[in-house]
Amino acid sequence: MSKKRIFSGAQPTGRLHLGNYLGALKNWVALQDDYEAFYCVVNLHAITLPQDPATLRQATLDLARIYLAAGVDPEKATIFIQSDVHEHAELTWILSCVARMGELERMTQFKDKSQKGGRERSSVGLFIYPILMAADILLYQTDLVPVGQDQKQHLELTRDLAERFNRDFGAAFKVPEPYIPKAGASIKSLQDPAKKMSKSDENEAGSIFLLDDADTVAKKIKRAVTDSGTEITFDETRPAINNLLTIYQLVTEKSQAECVEQFAGKGYGQFKGELAEAVIEYLRPFQERISTYDDEALNTILKSGAEKAAAIASKTMLDVYQKVGIR
Repeated sequence: MSKKRIFSGAQPTGRLHLGNYLGALKNWVALQDDYEAFYCVVNLHAITLPQDPATLRQATLDLARIYLAAGVDPEKATIFIQSDVHEHAELTWILSCVARMGELERMTQFKDKSQKGGRERSSVGLFIYPILMAADILLYQTDLVPVGQDQKQHLELTRDLAERFNRDFGAAFKVPEPYIPKAGASIKSLQDPAKKMSKSDENEAGSIFLLDDADTVAKKIKRAVTDSGTEITFDETRPAINNLLTIYQLVTEKSQAECVEQFAGKGYGQFKGELAEAVIEYLRPFQERISTYDDEALNTILKSGAEKAAAIASKTMLDVYQKVGIR
């Protein structure tokens, strides 16, 4: 029996952090053994907000290198850059003619992102971002999409668009299902545990970036906020310590009971010291591997990935064009 297909991607904007690693990349690596995995650097999504072209070009390659260093294996998974497969843009236009204005206006991410510069000054690309995301997924007849809660609304739109197209023009798309990890899907800021760790947080002390050196990691954890009380235990009513303990559990792969037992009777200072050591050791192999992929090796992997992705995307696109009467 053939494996189910899975698709996911990340934008080459900002620096990836520990939350991205634990909530997404680690999961991608585990999934590539059981699924036919397609992992994309979604650089077309990145330009919905202003970008410096040279910076974006380099960041796109750097992110692909991070995928590899995290353990994504090009022998098991297809790694490619979104803009190298022109069908992503083509299907976006077709789906834009299927989508409804009201659906896009309800997207919470557009509401949030358009607040900064004002709705009237926001790009059309930012508004139709979820349609491009739908095209990414539907091109590959995807069975499952690893998503966090913040992207679940976009996947629901993707499903709606697939079902509407299939109903109106004939079956062309597989309707994808969400794959939501149970653990580590939402690592919180070290400085404000009410919000997620973010690569766009203005307070860099809230995020442990994947390429932070050991001293920086130790300082950030030492300065991480804690709650009132002294007991080190999992407790959602004490979000700061709960977040730090969750990070410790995920990087050490210990059970909750083992973590609580280890820090019974210990103070926050000792706990933070051991947490810092655990995070530093967890990131060390990744940081060592990232320098092993030079530009030539990376471009070879990405070219091969784009060719494999395009072979599937072109079949989907031909079928779509025939069904809508363009071919």
